[in-house]
Amino acid sequence: MSFKFFDKLSQDFSKLLNDKKQYNVVIEVDKGENMKSFTAHSVVLCYRTSYFDKELEDAAMNENHIKTIIIPNISAQIFEIVLRYIYGGIVNIENEETKTIYELMIVANELNMDELSRKLENYLIEFKASWLRTHFSLVYRLIFASNEFKCLKQFYNDIIVKHPNLIFESEDFTSLQETALVSILKRDDLQIEEIKIWDYVIRWGISQNLTLPTNLEEWSKENFITLKTTLQQCLPLIRYFHISDKDIWEKVKPYKKILGKQLWEDLNQHLIFPNQPVKSLVLSARIISTPVLPPRVNKPFSTIINEEHSAEISSWIDRKSTIYSSKNIPYDFQLILRGSKNGFDPKTFWNMCNGHAGTIVIAKVTGTDEILGGYNPLAWDNSNAENTKIETNDSFIFSLKTDNIKNSILSRVKNKSGALWYYDSNFQSIDGPCFGNREFLLRSDVSDFTRDKLCYCGCICADYEKSITTNKYFSIVDYEVFKIVKKH
Repeated sequence: MSFKFFDKLSQDFSKLLNDKKQYNVVIEVDKGENMKSFTAHSVVLCYRTSYFDKELEDAAMNENHIKTIIIPNISAQIFEIVLRYIYGGIVNIENEETKTIYELMIVANELNMDELSRKLENYLIEFKASWLRTHFSLVYRLIFASNEFKCLKQFYNDIIVKHPNLIFESEDFTSLQETALVSILKRDDLQIEEIKIWDYVIRWGISQNLTLPTNLEEWSKENFITLKTTLQQCLPLIRYFHISDKDIWEKVKPYKKILGKQLWEDLNQHLIFPNQPVKSLVLSARIISTPVLPPRVNKPFSTIINEEHSAEISSWIDRKSTIYSSKNIPYDFQLILRGSKNGFDPKTFWNMCNGHAGTIVIAKVTGTDEILGGYNPLAWDNSNAENTKIETNDSFIFSLKTDNIKNSILSRVKNKSGALWYYDSNFQSIDGPCFGNREFLLRSDVSDFTRDKLCYCGCICADYEKSITTNKYFSIVDYEVFKIVKKH
């Protein structure tokens, strides 16, 4: 039998971080005013990661026998977490923003800390999938610049095969790394017509060579060779024999010089004698799935409110003095976002609700089961350069009756110039929908409305008629955003 005392060992090694006598390494991270120095011990660094083993081997030693390593591309905040991991084997990310966890994963990979990098990668996929989807472009391009992050690559490619326009129709598609494009083209289940794949590949290849003439009729033999060389990893992955005869003639033929002579001859033969064998490799057709709709089940439209609530809200929208019957509601409540499904990051709200007009935001408060909400007749907009007050006469906030609360509260806007706040990109990582002077606001400093009790209902009543709750600060159990659409 062996006794293991890893906790005590971790604690003792962690104390070394505060040792200012025995250190022999200084590590400078970040740059400019944010530059910070950390002291460390070479024997610990070398045995914990090969990165520092190499850096210390190359670093010069001063007269005090101390070596200095400079890493300007890592922030002090991230490196402090890294050092705690190196010395104590502990990483506490409970109160860290998702962006910080993502940056920590990148740094751990750069510093050859495979164990930590893989752990954070799996954590992001399992618990922060909504953030990964929201920051698709940022993360996808970076991970394909590395040979690592296989799980994240699989995660994103699984999304792309179902929604290929996310990448092919993005503004920066042509700046996609070749390795990323190749990994997509290899997928048998890519849900897009083959001729469109051909068009995108040609577009990508041309964009890598800005000197190519814009008019194809002006291309020289050398121009075609240039494009063929650029696309040498991509061209073998096109399923040529599953492109229609018309598209082969109209779209592939103009670029036949970038194909092998044998392939072009076989394509011509296939056009005339489709059942005869060819010499070229024939890849199988991509598997384009046809979604099978499950039997319709009358599921509740909301996990928070019922038909009676929707009838009451509809009456408020139409400014009726009496409440609509639940069997005679003139609006459909079409779900845009549900926190328990799509995530509780404020940015998720701004990205998914952007452009939607005539919406209801509904939140269930933790602990009290209060149902709070607000109606915005205008379109949400996530493109503001600065925090902006939005004017309307028709918005309102409310608290709905429940088993524990006898009566609903309706509070209409009274100061139309301050009816809503639309936040700029910096604040969108903290603040979600905001009605009035924070008279109903979903907010979180840790990118999760359920965690830090920063959601707020102010009692000043500067912009709305009355307060909808006495519970000033709170977190939420769940929230939903519905688009309110008039029934035909």
